[in-house]
Amino acid sequence: MTRLRFAPSPTGFLHVGNARLALINWLTARKEGGEMILRLDDTDEERSTVEFAEAIQEDLKWLGLDWSELKKQSDRSDAYTAAFETLKTAGRIYPCYETGEELDYKRKRQLARKLPPIYDRAALNLTEEDKAKFEAEGRKPHWRFKLEQVVIRWEDMVRGTVEVDGASMSDPVLIRSDGRPLYHMPSVVDDIDFEISHVIRGEDHVSNTALHIQIFEALGARVPTFGHIPLLTGPGGEPLSKREGSQSLREMRENGIEAMALNSLLARLGTSDNVEIRHTLADIVAGFDITHFSRAAAKFDPAELSNLNAKLLHELEWTEVKDRIAIDGADEAFWLAIRGNLTTLKDAKDWWQVVTGPMTPVVEDADFLNTAADLLPEGEITTDSWKSWTTAIKEKTGAKGKALFMPLRLALTGRPHGPEMNNLLPLIGRENILARLSGQTD
Repeated sequence: MTRLRFAPSPTGFLHVGNARLALINWLTARKEGGEMILRLDDTDEERSTVEFAEAIQEDLKWLGLDWSELKKQSDRSDAYTAAFETLKTAGRIYPCYETGEELDYKRKRQLARKLPPIYDRAALNLTEEDKAKFEAEGRKPHWRFKLEQVVIRWEDMVRGTVEVDGASMSDPVLIRSDGRPLYHMPSVVDDIDFEISHVIRGEDHVSNTALHIQIFEALGARVPTFGHIPLLTGPGGEPLSKREGSQSLREMRENGIEAMALNSLLARLGTSDNVEIRHTLADIVAGFDITHFSRAAAKFDPAELSNLNAKLLHELEWTEVKDRIAIDGADEAFWLAIRGNLTTLKDAKDWWQVVTGPMTPVVEDADFLNTAADLLPEGEITTDSWKSWTTAIKEKTGAKGKALFMPLRLALTGRPHGPEMNNLLPLIGRENILARLSGQTD
């Protein structure tokens, strides 16, 4: 089975870059008839919190992205210990005793000599006596994975053929001196144990993938298919951060962004396909193709998202919003009248206030409005009443165009722009219309 994973660290709120990767993984799984698991990479005990873990799940549910299983790395220490022993037996990891200051000094010396700051593998030459001496000093080893210094090659779902020279990389630290595993080994072990077939992540992981492939092979496991998506930047080319509140999904949701507006944008952003509003994830799946992603960074523009959000709202039917609009008394006629003037769903409450009051009319020509009041059609106010009413006012006063329509709009809504008046008029009702024309606050 095609099986993917989204693996965030619960050390902050998700931002749009995280959402994009989650969506792409979910879409790829659905396109192939597979599934996606949610894996919380929570081995960072100092920064991982239950609050962030719960917020991640809440954000994914808001986007409509489900998962077949929830896994936590904090529950899997035994699996990592077993993998460590396997690598140790195979001679693929080795203990190192340098302090952080000593390693930093080595890097500076190499840079001064215009050499790449790669670990020199000095620990491989330690004798048992050397190790015992360090242990007696109170030093605890960190453990490095011994890379085979060969060209590592794979066919990437986005980047095509990728080659990384193993000799250009330092042997990565897998286990810290306090015994805790770092990112690399848990990630690979989880992908093996959870039978992940495809790993799709940001292009900042390309070098990690090269060394992960060797860890997969050292553990005797099948190497999954990899895809590396170019990272998103802000409008000015700046990198997005999950701690940048303005880009967090939580804040977007609070500011009235619709999940499907964000999904519609992120599914196409950075591809050769036009960004188009889609009302369901199934519609996005149908037109999704991961090979359409460019290798160039894509810019996320909040203004573009806002425009898409408005466009989506303008297309939504009453049945899609009636349970979310949270306005007692609102009905389909109200929704159809005002939806074309919304940027977020929360804006509907402002127009409900305009329709039902209280509101303060803007009166610029009381005599004109008094005449208009006298000409208001008798009987039920309908969507046809506006045309017959303004025709009568035009014939009586000679006013036309803006001089005819603007005084009426300002008196009835208090605003110079808004929904079509023929749709608003029956919603406002005769009593409020007459009150506002006379300058009363209803």
